[in-house]
Amino acid sequence: MGHAHDHHDHREGGPGHGRDSHAARRLGATLVLMLLYMGVEVAGGIWTGSLALLSDAGHMMSDVAALGLSMVALWVAQRPPTPRRSFGYYRAEILAALVNAAALFAVAALVLIEAVERLQAPPDVRGGPMLIIAAGGLVINLAGLALLHGIRTQNLNVRGAFLHMVGDTLGSLGAIASGIAILGPGWTWADPVASIVIAVLIVVSAWRLLKEALAVLMEGAPAHLDPDRLQSAVLAIPGVCSVHDLHVWTIGSGLESLSCHVVADPARPYGDLLHDIQTVVATFHISHVTIQVEPGDCGIDCLKG
Repeated sequence: MGHAHDHHDHREGGPGHGRDSHAARRLGATLVLMLLYMGVEVAGGIWTGSLALLSDAGHMMSDVAALGLSMVALWVAQRPPTPRRSFGYYRAEILAALVNAAALFAVAALVLIEAVERLQAPPDVRGGPMLIIAAGGLVINLAGLALLHGIRTQNLNVRGAFLHMVGDTLGSLGAIASGIAILGPGWTWADPVASIVIAVLIVVSAWRLLKEALAVLMEGAPAHLDPDRLQSAVLAIPGVCSVHDLHVWTIGSGLESLSCHVVADPARPYGDLLHDIQTVVATFHISHVTIQVEPGDCGIDCLKG
């Protein structure tokens, strides 16, 4: 009976440390931009009477919280494992993504409630100042998107922060569109309608993020990986009779784990067999591998498949 365990370290000082520091700097720069303009949009929304501006400011406030949470999660995820937390703190990133998704749902709900009330009695809105403030918000949001674009696929936590920025950018575009509609034809109802459209788009983004975070927490197989294809690839290795108790799950973004039992022909040296299995598994970009090898008879009771 044999056993193999292989993994790559992504902790502080390892390959992932510089990447996380780079992400934290970009998140910090985006956070400063959001803080600087959030107050402007709140004051502008109150002055102009625009719900679109206020909803954009509210979403910007959630951006500030999301970015701060993402930075904390990146820091916590770099902490080394302990005897009681053998996988470390990678799941902090997933929990942050889950909180960000919940915050997106809350913001969308508040905007929808207020928009429906305003549709029944559209208030007067100062279209000119609203348009100028919304345009400034768009510039700030585009700058934030540019900062986060290069790191948005790094992990689910950063992606959650990026989705907040996308929603905020849509909010600025909606505010600009409603400002033009108010200045031109005088359609005051365009302001709450734009807010409803923005809220729906935010809900779609939040739902996708929530599904991905829950899939990780429920330890489902990574979306990009086909467990059946992986099992077939291992079965094709000479000396492998069968594979059972195959489990593939995500510990944290970019860190997949695998454990399985392999029934093998005793005539095949276990060292060579384990090397071949680990080589095949590595092609599926799985970084944490545990393999239990059991002797068997491929010709009798260990038929492949």
